[in-house]
Amino acid sequence: MNDLPNATLGTEPSVGLEDAQLGTADRKSKPQSRPAEFHSPTPMHVLVTGGAGFIGGHLAEAFTADGHDVTVLDNLEPFYDVGIKRHTIDTCREVASQGDGHYTFVEGDVRDDEQVVELVDEADVVYHQAAQAGVRTSVEDPKKPNSINVTGTMNVLEAARHTDLERVVLASSSSVYGVPESLPYQEDQRKRPTSPYGVSKLAGEEYARVFHDVYGLPTVSLRYFTVYGPRMRPNMAISNFVSRCLNGEPPVIYGDGKQTRDFTHVTDVVDVNRQLLTDDAADGEALNVGSTDTITITDLAETVRDAVDPDIEIVYDEARAGDARHTHADVSKATRLLGYEPSTSITEGVGSFLEWYRTNRDWYEPLVRRS
Repeated sequence: MNDLPNATLGTEPSVGLEDAQLGTADRKSKPQSRPAEFHSPTPMHVLVTGGAGFIGGHLAEAFTADGHDVTVLDNLEPFYDVGIKRHTIDTCREVASQGDGHYTFVEGDVRDDEQVVELVDEADVVYHQAAQAGVRTSVEDPKKPNSINVTGTMNVLEAARHTDLERVVLASSSSVYGVPESLPYQEDQRKRPTSPYGVSKLAGEEYARVFHDVYGLPTVSLRYFTVYGPRMRPNMAISNFVSRCLNGEPPVIYGDGKQTRDFTHVTDVVDVNRQLLTDDAADGEALNVGSTDTITITDLAETVRDAVDPDIEIVYDEARAGDARHTHADVSKATRLLGYEPSTSITEGVGSFLEWYRTNRDWYEPLVRRS
């Protein structure tokens, strides 16, 4: 059996009024804030970029199940085994066949501006999830996340500002904070990313904010904190620990294991994104999307290990460049604006993922072990 990859811990110048008015006129006379009755009735046409990936796939599945017309744009980047993405596509098609929703998969790239314009023009809401993920990957190749996460985001925003769509929801990351001034992270504290990936996500956020402020484009950036759950990327700590333990292998921790993470279950992420389908209370804002608590990486490994085989030892290796020492989200802003209330604790989430893994082990594990 192939070796399993070790775990990866997952002031601007002001805009003049004249310039802002000229920019806003470029859109189709869309006000920045609208009453609730303005929102389009269901079903809506939802575009999910990166919709074959982990979070994007769950959004596409949920919106299809809700009866919406969903289009997914994804280039099937082999950052990890694309078999997982193909399984997600099949799952969404199955959901569509059993309900009133519609699902269309388009293989393409957010760096193709002509294709992006065509798809955005047909959408009511865009969930921009497409990105080159991975802190460690960005350290090895900083140009790639810039081309996808910055240029790709610019293509989506530029296409969107010429339409009258309801909203662009941008997937951001806790990596924008980097070295924290204090914990938990609050949205307005200083950002100091420690990796090219974090810089690229912060740049995307800033473009989204500027397109809202200058052009009147409704945008919301969601800073995800280590999302996990069914069909998650195989090179993340939880999926890695589970796979290794179930195969009698020791989980490997990079660093001393005292680093902490705020792990967020994907169902909580889906809920807040679903809220943004029709809620404009957070337009122009960036929001933390985290969980109910934090856990050390050693405690996480022990939680998984003890649920499978308490006799398995835990192995420690050198820390990886670019990883933040601690992450912890203050979600009070998301709670105030959107009523966000994370509902899944890490203990519950690990237990449910372990159960899901065992149920889907026949197709999921070979893909994890090859990644």
